[in-house]
Amino acid sequence: MEIKNIIIIGAAGRDFHNFNTYYRDNKAYKVVAFTAAQIPDIDGRKYPSELAGELYPEGIPIYSQDQLPELIKELQVDECVFAYSDVSYEDVMGVGAIVNAAGANFTLLGPKSTMLKSNKPVISVCAVRTGTGKSQTSRKIIETLLEHDLKVVAVRHPMPYGDLNAQRVQRFATVDDLKKHNCTIEEMEEYEPHVARGNIIYAGVDYADILAAAENDPDGCDVILWDGGNNDFSFFEPDLAVTVLDPHRPGHELKYYPGEVCLRTTDVAIINKVDSAAEEAVQIVENNIKFASPNSTIIKAESKITVDQPESIVGKRVLVVEDGPTLTHGEMKLGAGIVAAERLGAKEIIDPRPFAVGTLKETFNKYKHIANVLPAMGYGEQQLKDLEETINNADCDAVIIGTPIDLSRVISINKPCTRVHYDLDEISSPNLSGILKDFIQEHKLG
Repeated sequence: MEIKNIIIIGAAGRDFHNFNTYYRDNKAYKVVAFTAAQIPDIDGRKYPSELAGELYPEGIPIYSQDQLPELIKELQVDECVFAYSDVSYEDVMGVGAIVNAAGANFTLLGPKSTMLKSNKPVISVCAVRTGTGKSQTSRKIIETLLEHDLKVVAVRHPMPYGDLNAQRVQRFATVDDLKKHNCTIEEMEEYEPHVARGNIIYAGVDYADILAAAENDPDGCDVILWDGGNNDFSFFEPDLAVTVLDPHRPGHELKYYPGEVCLRTTDVAIINKVDSAAEEAVQIVENNIKFASPNSTIIKAESKITVDQPESIVGKRVLVVEDGPTLTHGEMKLGAGIVAAERLGAKEIIDPRPFAVGTLKETFNKYKHIANVLPAMGYGEQQLKDLEETINNADCDAVIIGTPIDLSRVISINKPCTRVHYDLDEISSPNLSGILKDFIQEHKLG
């Protein structure tokens, strides 16, 4: 049997999962490399032998995606597997052209090859783009299930940017666990809202082991909630699939991979942020749902915004800090912080670019669409320092924190700041309450 040489093209998430579920113990293939994009400082490492299995005693090297054509030739690669998310179809096929031009096949693995089956009922929350409102949707679902006295264990899409062995299976039950696992800002933004509400969340690298741990959590488990990342589809086979859409980016639900997969396989399609989007944009999104997923249930929702100290905004010159990935590869130009500033009558939303230092200056140079908002980049210690210095350099009266976590807890801010919170507020029927009631009855829960 001829063994095929494989490169997995990824970003420290879906790529490792595809390897673990499809290639790790498959003697028909040899994964000779991973390549990395989107996330800073993840190339130059190895996928360790302890995770890679007995077929890979030396582990698997991780290179920059920029080296892909040379790697295909040097490593005699037969096939490249694209395995990261929130990428336009043009960019996906651009990578495909590079791969084909170098002589290799170009592959996308689907749910049948990569989804794991749980022995617990699974609800997945996915999206068509980064920053649509998955987190607030997940919180809403969990809160509803808790009202029925069900034990919900959340499992988050991977963000393993540190020691991969140490991150094989991570359990977060308290805020202290975030420090114990050396979480980045991006990780804290996703985990902290869960633990602050008293529910358990798992994440890591090996999702078969993570699923087993979640199913057997010491505090009990009635339902697994898959809390998706970017616009990727679930790693677990869902019994109820929920997909969130954003009318601030109408049409993107049919233009970005693999978000359209989420849309076409969903049971429930939530059009979020209808309170801050144009009516015609909402209609475009609704029409596209009916085209791509005609049997799904459509729910319209507002992203309800509350502010801790609104007096810090009214009539003030403010710096707005928003979720980093939503602004960068999510391509958004605004978030909850900007909406709060405009609604509460800020005197001016200042441009952070003149005050940016280090890696944040590089971020602004790379993502030209970002203007009067500061992305909270915190993948590592240096980015965290650069974020702190940029905020403290800014000439403003106050700072609006539009990120899911309180930045003032992890960096020192030298001026008044206020947090913006956002929650899902459904405005149409049927709604999640009724859908989840049916789900509970169907699976004989409670």
